[in-house]
Amino acid sequence: MAFDLVIHGATVANPYGLAIADVAITDGKIEAIGDLVSFDAVETVDASGLFLMPGAIDTQVHFREPGMEHKEDLATGSLAAICGGVTAFLEMPNTKPETTTPEALADKIARGTGRCWSNFGFFFGATPGNASGLADFEHLPGTPGVKIFVGSSTGDLLVDDEDDLRRVLLSGKKRVAVHSEDEARNVARKALISDHPTAHEHPFLRDAEAARISTERLIRLCEETGRPIHILHISTADELPLIADAKRRGLPITCEITPQHLWFAAPECYDKLGTKAQMNPPLRSEEHRSALWKALDEGLFEVFGSDHAPHTLEEKTQPYPKSPSGMPGVETILSVLLTYAAQGRISYETLVRMFSTNPASLYNIIGKGRIEVGYDADLVLFDPHRRWVLDETYLHSKSGWSPYDGEEFVGKVQSVYLGGKLASFEGEPVGEPMGQCLKFGE
Repeated sequence: MAFDLVIHGATVANPYGLAIADVAITDGKIEAIGDLVSFDAVETVDASGLFLMPGAIDTQVHFREPGMEHKEDLATGSLAAICGGVTAFLEMPNTKPETTTPEALADKIARGTGRCWSNFGFFFGATPGNASGLADFEHLPGTPGVKIFVGSSTGDLLVDDEDDLRRVLLSGKKRVAVHSEDEARNVARKALISDHPTAHEHPFLRDAEAARISTERLIRLCEETGRPIHILHISTADELPLIADAKRRGLPITCEITPQHLWFAAPECYDKLGTKAQMNPPLRSEEHRSALWKALDEGLFEVFGSDHAPHTLEEKTQPYPKSPSGMPGVETILSVLLTYAAQGRISYETLVRMFSTNPASLYNIIGKGRIEVGYDADLVLFDPHRRWVLDETYLHSKSGWSPYDGEEFVGKVQSVYLGGKLASFEGEPVGEPMGQCLKFGE
């Protein structure tokens, strides 16, 4: 019997190393890996000189549907994802209405079915009102589990009272994802805004201490309840020793770093981008960025995530603080990470581990995140040496802009496969949407 597809001669990137190999695919799954000297295949791709990695899994995106489709929707957000090499995404619950009921989750799955270009899952939002049901809701089809906003961002989801937070953590066993900023401090510091504010004040008003206070509390509650906690978009030097100590003590704490917190630093990013650089938690000074890089080198972070949070240009160019926080990133995150790898700042093994294998492992996504026999053939072929300059007008997000516009990248996604079928080529979609709802183990 012939294979459906053989990708021949690629440098296969896995968390444990790089090796030139052939990868054979049948019925959407990887069937053989190695030196397939003689084989029959319906289709063969010569990948000499290219790298092959498992499809990227972005565990933090905001695709704004339902309720804010003028910014983004599941079709356009997932189109941006697949064109950038992201074959699966986990979308956040701060939509309108919020994903805080089984009905709202089922509605999102229905909306994504037949329209999503990448595979999809949706976080279930925690509130004080639904805390008692979360132990059941976290097992619903299509969700990796629960997301908690300890500090408010876009939308109305918020669990900032410690007793309510404890109830949420005691209701269920799956790893919870948390936006960690202290709401009381953020609210109090709004009074410190200047008479003529600019985006430069954003990291001052939502300061590092707000993040530290919240993360310290989460670690304490993790120890008290035993609930696994995943802290999103770490942005401060202050949080790093707390997390490192928690891990040394064996607590089930994991954490995420975004590429933009590694790429940009204040005040230069606000000088150049103004309110386009505004996000929560904020882009901070070089002192914080350097500490994040050091922690990345030391292996503190488990995953990369884009925190793709689009707004229209009209919204983003409002004067601060009327401008909303958030920036697009799902289509560019892999390009940024490939650039870091080409520069030697991270290894390709680290890239694959933190953007494919670990995301699948953390949320027990079945069949994803590895180039191994029996796994789904969600794959990305890229040229590690190709230099190119980003032009935001060619991106597919409905927001229509990027903070990386005009930046030079090294490493270019060529082909993206979903279940062994070509889904995008040279940054453009191929065929029709093929995304499926992800399946999660217990």
